[in-house]
Amino acid sequence: MRIKKDDMVIVITGKDKGKTGKVLKAMPKEHRVVVKGVNVQAKHQKQTRTEAAQIKHVEGPIDVSDVMYYDEKSKQAVKVGYAFKDGVKVRVNKKTGAVLD
Repeated sequence: MRIKKDDMVIVITGKDKGKTGKVLKAMPKEHRVVVKGVNVQAKHQKQTRTEAAQIKHVEGPIDVSDVMYYDEKSKQAVKVGYAFKDGVKVRVNKKTGAVLD
């Protein structure tokens, strides 16, 4: 999976198409990511002895194929590739060749 936690991504398909946000959680085994402000769902919290009942709005996971890495310099989505720099595998911007990590 080429998208990692704390990456800026843009949603390329679905109801939140065009929104950008930071990846809060990456789940490589499920092939999904949680992006801040995207796929917001209402969760009902039951009443407890100390807290009242409430409706919480939390971000749900979306498929990683629905997002692309967002390059803040060029203000557009870019593909991510891998290259070896000094014997270390690093992620690179395929359009400019800049190292992302």
